[in-house]
Amino acid sequence: MSPPFRAITAFHATARTGSMQGASEVLGVTASAVSQQIQAIEAHIGVRLFSRTGRKVVLTEAGERYYELIRDEIERITVATEQMRGLSSFTVLNIRVTPTFANKWILPRLPDFMEKHPDIELRLDATNDPPDFGRENIDLEIRHGTGDWRGMYVECLADERVQVLCAPDYAAAASLDIEDLPDYRLIHSVKNVTQWANWFEIQGFEPAKPLCRTLFDRAHMSIDMAASGVGIVLESRLTASAELASGRLICPMKPGLKDVWQQSLWLVCPSPHLNRRKVRRFIDWLKSTLEPLETAPALPRG
Repeated sequence: MSPPFRAITAFHATARTGSMQGASEVLGVTASAVSQQIQAIEAHIGVRLFSRTGRKVVLTEAGERYYELIRDEIERITVATEQMRGLSSFTVLNIRVTPTFANKWILPRLPDFMEKHPDIELRLDATNDPPDFGRENIDLEIRHGTGDWRGMYVECLADERVQVLCAPDYAAAASLDIEDLPDYRLIHSVKNVTQWANWFEIQGFEPAKPLCRTLFDRAHMSIDMAASGVGIVLESRLTASAELASGRLICPMKPGLKDVWQQSLWLVCPSPHLNRRKVRRFIDWLKSTLEPLETAPALPRG
Protein backbone atom coordinates (compact mmCIF):
# COMPACT_ATOMS: atom_id res chain seq x y z
CA MET A 1 0.00 0.00 0.00
CA SER A 2 1.48 3.34 -1.05
CA PRO A 3 1.50 6.25 1.40
CA PRO A 4 -1.18 8.95 0.89
CA PHE A 5 0.19 11.84 -1.14
CA ARG A 6 -1.45 14.33 1.23
CA ALA A 7 0.62 12.97 4.08
CA ILE A 8 3.81 13.20 2.00
CA THR A 9 3.15 16.84 1.12
CA ALA A 10 2.42 17.61 4.77
CA PHE A 11 5.77 16.08 5.73
CA HIS A 12 7.58 17.99 2.95
CA ALA A 13 6.03 21.33 3.92
CA THR A 14 6.81 20.79 7.58
CA ALA A 15 10.40 19.84 6.90
CA ARG A 16 10.85 22.83 4.61
CA THR A 17 9.30 25.43 6.92
CA GLY A 18 10.51 23.91 10.21
CA SER A 19 7.08 23.96 11.88
CA MET A 20 3.61 22.54 11.52
CA GLN A 21 2.17 26.03 11.70
CA GLY A 22 4.32 27.08 8.76
CA ALA A 23 3.24 23.98 6.87
CA SER A 24 -0.41 24.73 7.61
CA GLU A 25 -0.06 28.20 6.09
CA VAL A 26 1.59 26.79 2.97
CA LEU A 27 -1.00 24.06 2.51
CA GLY A 28 -4.03 26.08 3.55
CA VAL A 29 -5.09 23.65 6.30
CA THR A 30 -4.98 23.71 10.10
CA ALA A 31 -1.88 22.81 12.07
CA SER A 32 -3.89 19.99 13.64
CA ALA A 33 -4.54 18.54 10.17
CA VAL A 34 -0.84 18.71 9.37
CA SER A 35 -0.05 16.90 12.63
CA GLN A 36 -2.50 14.13 11.75
CA GLN A 37 -0.91 13.67 8.34
CA ILE A 38 2.59 13.54 9.88
CA GLN A 39 1.39 10.81 12.25
CA ALA A 40 -0.08 8.94 9.29
CA ILE A 41 3.16 8.99 7.29
CA GLU A 42 5.21 7.97 10.35
CA ALA A 43 2.85 5.06 10.98
CA HIS A 44 3.09 4.03 7.34
CA ILE A 45 6.90 4.12 7.22
CA GLY A 46 7.33 2.77 10.76
CA VAL A 47 9.83 5.36 11.98
CA ARG A 48 9.70 8.77 13.63
CA LEU A 49 10.44 11.57 11.19
CA PHE A 50 10.36 14.54 13.61
CA SER A 51 11.43 15.27 17.17
CA ARG A 52 9.00 17.71 18.73
CA THR A 53 10.18 20.54 20.97
CA GLY A 54 7.23 22.70 21.95
CA ARG A 55 5.79 24.17 18.76
CA LYS A 56 8.92 23.48 16.76
CA VAL A 57 9.84 20.23 15.07
CA VAL A 58 13.27 18.92 14.12
CA LEU A 59 13.95 16.21 11.58
CA THR A 60 15.26 12.96 12.94
CA GLU A 61 18.06 11.20 11.12
CA ALA A 62 15.47 9.06 9.32
CA GLY A 63 13.43 12.18 8.58
CA GLU A 64 16.46 13.92 7.05
CA ARG A 65 17.12 10.90 4.85
CA TYR A 66 13.47 10.71 3.74
CA TYR A 67 13.35 14.46 3.05
CA GLU A 68 16.44 14.24 0.85
CA LEU A 69 14.87 11.38 -1.12
CA ILE A 70 11.57 13.12 -1.87
CA ARG A 71 12.51 16.84 -1.95
CA ASP A 72 13.43 17.12 -5.61
CA GLU A 73 10.40 15.13 -6.76
CA ILE A 74 7.95 17.18 -4.71
CA GLU A 75 9.46 20.43 -5.91
CA ARG A 76 9.25 19.26 -9.53
CA ILE A 77 5.58 18.47 -9.01
CA THR A 78 5.05 21.91 -7.45
CA VAL A 79 6.74 23.69 -10.37
CA ALA A 80 4.75 21.66 -12.91
CA THR A 81 1.51 22.47 -11.09
CA GLU A 82 2.27 26.20 -11.08
CA GLN A 83 3.09 26.07 -14.79
CA MET A 84 -0.24 24.39 -15.49
CA ARG A 85 -2.04 27.00 -13.43
CA GLY A 86 -0.48 29.63 -15.68
CA LEU A 87 -1.35 27.74 -18.85
CA SER A 88 -4.97 27.45 -17.78
CA SER A 89 -5.37 31.17 -18.49
CA PHE A 90 -4.58 30.52 -22.18
CA THR A 91 -6.82 29.01 -24.81
CA VAL A 92 -5.04 26.75 -27.29
CA LEU A 93 -6.25 27.08 -30.89
CA ASN A 94 -5.04 24.51 -33.41
CA ILE A 95 -5.26 25.61 -37.05
CA ARG A 96 -4.20 23.63 -40.11
CA VAL A 97 -3.33 25.88 -43.05
CA THR A 98 -2.11 25.33 -46.59
CA PRO A 99 1.62 26.15 -46.73
CA THR A 100 1.28 28.95 -49.31
CA PHE A 101 -1.54 30.77 -47.52
CA ALA A 102 0.31 30.42 -44.21
CA ASN A 103 3.54 31.73 -45.72
CA LYS A 104 2.14 34.50 -47.92
CA TRP A 105 -0.86 35.76 -45.96
CA ILE A 106 -1.22 34.63 -42.36
CA LEU A 107 2.36 34.86 -41.06
CA PRO A 108 2.92 38.51 -42.11
CA ARG A 109 -0.33 39.47 -40.34
CA LEU A 110 -0.07 37.17 -37.34
CA PRO A 111 1.41 39.78 -34.95
CA ASP A 112 -1.88 41.69 -35.24
CA PHE A 113 -3.87 38.62 -34.14
CA MET A 114 -1.45 37.97 -31.28
CA GLU A 115 -1.77 41.56 -30.08
CA LYS A 116 -5.57 41.51 -30.25
CA HIS A 117 -5.95 38.06 -28.66
CA PRO A 118 -3.13 37.60 -26.14
CA ASP A 119 -5.09 34.88 -24.31
CA ILE A 120 -5.03 32.55 -27.33
CA GLU A 121 -2.08 30.25 -27.83
CA LEU A 122 -2.16 29.73 -31.59
CA ARG A 123 -0.64 26.61 -33.09
CA LEU A 124 -0.30 26.59 -36.88
CA ASP A 125 0.21 23.36 -38.77
CA ALA A 126 1.17 24.28 -42.35
CA THR A 127 0.40 21.27 -44.54
CA ASN A 128 -1.90 20.29 -47.39
CA ASP A 129 -2.89 17.03 -45.71
CA PRO A 130 -6.57 17.20 -44.67
CA PRO A 131 -7.00 16.45 -40.97
CA ASP A 132 -9.00 13.64 -39.44
CA PHE A 133 -11.09 15.82 -37.14
CA GLY A 134 -12.26 12.75 -35.24
CA ARG A 135 -8.72 11.77 -34.26
CA GLU A 136 -6.58 14.90 -34.54
CA ASN A 137 -6.79 17.90 -32.24
CA ILE A 138 -7.54 20.41 -35.02
CA ASP A 139 -10.08 23.19 -34.44
CA LEU A 140 -10.18 24.65 -37.94
CA GLU A 141 -8.63 24.10 -41.34
CA ILE A 142 -7.94 26.53 -44.16
CA ARG A 143 -8.00 24.27 -47.20
CA HIS A 144 -7.15 24.79 -50.85
CA GLY A 145 -9.30 23.16 -53.49
CA THR A 146 -12.72 23.10 -55.10
CA GLY A 147 -14.85 23.20 -51.93
CA ASP A 148 -16.74 19.93 -52.41
CA TRP A 149 -16.17 18.24 -49.04
CA ARG A 150 -19.31 16.61 -47.70
CA GLY A 151 -20.10 16.34 -44.02
CA MET A 152 -18.14 19.48 -43.14
CA TYR A 153 -18.87 23.14 -42.68
CA VAL A 154 -17.31 24.71 -45.78
CA GLU A 155 -17.11 28.46 -46.45
CA CYS A 156 -15.22 30.25 -49.20
CA LEU A 157 -12.85 32.85 -47.80
CA ALA A 158 -12.44 35.07 -50.84
CA ASP A 159 -12.92 35.56 -54.55
CA GLU A 160 -9.44 35.32 -56.03
CA ARG A 161 -8.54 37.09 -59.24
CA VAL A 162 -6.08 34.97 -61.21
CA GLN A 163 -3.58 36.93 -63.26
CA VAL A 164 -0.44 36.52 -65.36
CA LEU A 165 2.50 37.90 -63.33
CA CYS A 166 6.25 38.27 -63.64
CA ALA A 167 9.16 40.39 -62.44
CA PRO A 168 9.35 43.81 -64.14
CA ASP A 169 12.86 42.96 -65.37
CA TYR A 170 11.58 39.80 -67.07
CA ALA A 171 8.86 41.54 -69.08
CA ALA A 172 7.57 45.08 -68.78
CA ALA A 173 4.07 45.87 -67.59
CA ALA A 174 1.40 45.76 -70.34
CA SER A 175 4.00 44.74 -72.93
CA LEU A 176 2.86 41.26 -74.02
CA ASP A 177 0.09 39.89 -76.21
CA ILE A 178 -1.24 36.42 -75.46
CA GLU A 179 0.50 35.15 -78.61
CA ASP A 180 3.85 36.09 -77.03
CA LEU A 181 3.50 33.81 -73.99
CA PRO A 182 4.73 30.56 -75.63
CA ASP A 183 8.08 32.32 -76.21
CA TYR A 184 8.58 32.72 -72.46
CA ARG A 185 9.13 30.29 -69.61
CA LEU A 186 5.76 29.63 -67.95
CA ILE A 187 5.83 28.67 -64.27
CA HIS A 188 3.16 26.18 -63.20
CA SER A 189 1.76 25.83 -59.68
CA VAL A 190 0.59 22.25 -60.19
CA LYS A 191 -1.95 22.24 -57.32
CA ASN A 192 -3.67 25.47 -58.31
CA VAL A 193 -7.34 25.23 -59.21
CA THR A 194 -6.80 27.35 -62.33
CA GLN A 195 -4.02 26.06 -64.56
CA TRP A 196 -2.44 27.61 -67.67
CA ALA A 197 -4.49 25.30 -69.91
CA ASN A 198 -7.72 26.57 -68.25
CA TRP A 199 -6.65 30.18 -68.61
CA PHE A 200 -5.73 29.80 -72.30
CA GLU A 201 -9.10 28.12 -72.96
CA ILE A 202 -11.00 30.96 -71.24
CA GLN A 203 -9.10 33.45 -73.42
CA GLY A 204 -9.95 31.39 -76.54
CA PHE A 205 -6.29 30.83 -77.39
CA GLU A 206 -4.47 27.61 -78.19
CA PRO A 207 -0.66 27.75 -78.19
CA ALA A 208 0.80 26.75 -81.52
CA LYS A 209 3.93 25.20 -80.02
CA PRO A 210 4.93 23.33 -76.85
CA LEU A 211 5.31 25.50 -73.78
CA CYS A 212 8.58 26.00 -71.93
CA ARG A 213 7.49 24.96 -68.46
CA THR A 214 8.83 24.92 -64.90
CA LEU A 215 6.60 23.19 -62.34
CA PHE A 216 6.32 23.58 -58.56
CA ASP A 217 3.99 21.82 -56.14
CA ARG A 218 3.72 24.87 -53.84
CA ALA A 219 2.35 28.18 -55.07
CA HIS A 220 4.65 30.18 -52.81
CA MET A 221 7.62 28.58 -54.59
CA SER A 222 6.17 29.58 -57.96
CA ILE A 223 5.64 33.15 -56.78
CA ASP A 224 9.15 33.43 -55.37
CA MET A 225 10.69 32.11 -58.56
CA ALA A 226 8.66 34.48 -60.73
CA ALA A 227 9.65 37.42 -58.52
CA SER A 228 13.30 36.43 -58.95
CA GLY A 229 12.94 36.73 -62.73
CA VAL A 230 12.84 33.06 -63.74
CA GLY A 231 9.60 33.18 -65.72
CA ILE A 232 5.91 34.09 -65.88
CA VAL A 233 3.46 32.67 -63.38
CA LEU A 234 -0.34 32.38 -63.35
CA GLU A 235 -1.36 33.13 -59.79
CA SER A 236 -3.97 34.50 -57.44
CA ARG A 237 -3.49 38.19 -56.68
CA LEU A 238 -4.39 37.37 -53.06
CA THR A 239 -1.55 34.89 -52.76
CA ALA A 240 0.89 37.24 -54.50
CA SER A 241 -0.35 40.38 -52.74
CA ALA A 242 2.94 41.19 -51.00
CA GLU A 243 4.96 40.90 -54.20
CA LEU A 244 2.43 43.00 -56.12
CA ALA A 245 2.41 45.68 -53.42
CA SER A 246 6.21 45.89 -53.42
CA GLY A 247 6.45 45.93 -57.22
CA ARG A 248 8.41 42.68 -57.35
CA LEU A 249 5.62 41.29 -59.55
CA ILE A 250 3.63 43.08 -62.26
CA CYS A 251 1.17 42.03 -64.93
CA PRO A 252 2.96 41.97 -68.32
CA MET A 253 -0.20 41.47 -70.39
CA LYS A 254 -1.76 44.16 -72.54
CA PRO A 255 -5.36 45.15 -71.69
CA GLY A 256 -8.27 43.34 -73.30
CA LEU A 257 -8.01 39.83 -71.81
CA LYS A 258 -10.88 38.28 -69.89
CA ASP A 259 -10.72 38.50 -66.11
CA VAL A 260 -10.47 35.07 -64.47
CA TRP A 261 -11.72 34.48 -60.94
CA GLN A 262 -11.64 31.41 -58.74
CA GLN A 263 -12.85 30.28 -55.34
CA SER A 264 -10.13 28.00 -54.04
CA LEU A 265 -9.53 28.98 -50.40
CA TRP A 266 -11.94 27.54 -47.83
CA LEU A 267 -12.69 27.41 -44.13
CA VAL A 268 -13.35 23.77 -43.24
CA CYS A 269 -14.35 22.16 -39.95
CA PRO A 270 -17.10 20.08 -38.36
CA SER A 271 -20.10 22.37 -37.81
CA PRO A 272 -20.00 22.07 -33.97
CA HIS A 273 -16.52 23.65 -33.97
CA LEU A 274 -18.12 26.95 -34.96
CA ASN A 275 -19.59 27.10 -31.45
CA ARG A 276 -16.08 27.38 -30.02
CA ARG A 277 -15.41 31.00 -29.12
CA LYS A 278 -11.72 30.74 -30.03
CA VAL A 279 -12.63 29.50 -33.52
CA ARG A 280 -15.08 32.35 -34.10
CA ARG A 281 -12.51 34.91 -32.94
CA PHE A 282 -9.93 33.60 -35.39
CA ILE A 283 -12.41 33.46 -38.27
CA ASP A 284 -13.58 37.02 -37.58
CA TRP A 285 -9.99 38.25 -37.48
CA LEU A 286 -9.03 36.41 -40.66
CA LYS A 287 -12.03 37.76 -42.55
CA SER A 288 -11.15 41.28 -41.43
CA THR A 289 -7.74 40.93 -43.07
CA LEU A 290 -9.44 39.95 -46.34
CA GLU A 291 -11.97 42.78 -46.42
CA PRO A 292 -9.88 45.18 -48.57
CA LEU A 293 -9.67 42.62 -51.39
CA GLU A 294 -11.48 43.18 -54.66
CA THR A 295 -14.41 40.86 -55.32
CA ALA A 296 -15.62 39.14 -58.44
CA PRO A 297 -18.30 41.06 -60.35
CA ALA A 298 -21.82 39.77 -59.87
CA LEU A 299 -23.06 37.48 -62.61
CA PRO A 300 -25.86 38.94 -64.78
CA ARG A 301 -29.32 37.66 -64.00
CA GLY A 302 -31.44 35.75 -66.43
